[in-house]
Amino acid sequence: MSATSFHTASLTSSSILLQDKRTRFALRSVTPVSAITSRRSCAPIRASYTDYSASANTGGRTELDALSHYSEVVPDTVVFDDFERFPPTAATVSSSLLLGICSLPDTTFKGAVDTALADKECYGLGTPDARMTCFVNKALVNVGGELSKLVPGRVSTEVDARLAYDTHAIVGKVERLLQLYNSIDVPAERLLFKIPATWQGIEAARLLESEGIQTHMTFVYSFCQAAAAAQAGASVIQIFVGRLRDWARNHSGDPEIDAALKRGEDPGLALVTKAYNYIHKYGHKSKLMVASIRNKQDVFNVLGVDYIITPLKILQALKESVTPDDDKYTFVKRLSSQSAAAYNFTDEELVKWDQLSFASGMGPAALELLASGMDGYSNQAKRVEELFGKIWPPPNV
Repeated sequence: MSATSFHTASLTSSSILLQDKRTRFALRSVTPVSAITSRRSCAPIRASYTDYSASANTGGRTELDALSHYSEVVPDTVVFDDFERFPPTAATVSSSLLLGICSLPDTTFKGAVDTALADKECYGLGTPDARMTCFVNKALVNVGGELSKLVPGRVSTEVDARLAYDTHAIVGKVERLLQLYNSIDVPAERLLFKIPATWQGIEAARLLESEGIQTHMTFVYSFCQAAAAAQAGASVIQIFVGRLRDWARNHSGDPEIDAALKRGEDPGLALVTKAYNYIHKYGHKSKLMVASIRNKQDVFNVLGVDYIITPLKILQALKESVTPDDDKYTFVKRLSSQSAAAYNFTDEELVKWDQLSFASGMGPAALELLASGMDGYSNQAKRVEELFGKIWPPPNV
């Protein structure tokens, strides 16, 4: 990778290779949506496209080929050295991405940020805070608009995590971002808006989805978050299995995690199983995304889930592993409509979730991990504002 390549710090991330006439570099964006394609704009693109799944051993299909029949396997923390062989299918624009873009030489994306900082509408606003909010919104949308030209799928835009406990502020932010996207001819079906799964965030998703605006709930670490988000009609719900496992190794006292461990189950995988079965047994429209995958067995254990965000080293191992055509026992679809129909939920789990029951259902793990994730997002947003304050107005615009 060239000296102009970089990785920005992130919690769960994917990379997209961007290329212009002068330089090639990789941009890492928080929480990938690389295989989340628009329901109306294009068909799903799986990780097993021809070039990527090809193996030197042609004695049988690769494990990646086989797994792609059950779930969409999506690259995570990946830098592709060959843009043409490994084209991204979707992208995420975030504060972390903006910081990375601003550290690079002149590119299309740096120009998109500079244009936002020179925007006359923002310049004319009366207060520094209003101007900064306008600059950041324009920068996110300008970059998102450029990404939408490169990918066939959806562009997910991070919503400021500092608004996570204010439903109306979240809705207002998303509606403003959507207006800006509409002004550059990026339609709503090409977009997702990524919102932390607080109660207020879930309520915002309910309102937005009722208007046809697609939402992506992140930082989901408990069943009550997943179930409430499904009841709200969130388009995508993301669970981080590895982070829950890490928490369980170093803590105790979370009833949901302790119950899973008592049954001999991994707490992250147990949550994925319960959430998937709940969504499918009761007819919710949400798609389930699994992230923070740590090994191949994690992939095998969630086969059937909608999206599996998988690190490159695991994808590479799956691509290089060949399974005979008759080796059927290796791949078991663990999540399906049949598993959902057979799964039994308690009366407490089948409630219509409200703010009180939601608060009661949030255990120590979910509270701690949700807060940690939002702190990371908030710090990135503050860094963007500090940087914009130093470089505004931009030179040569």
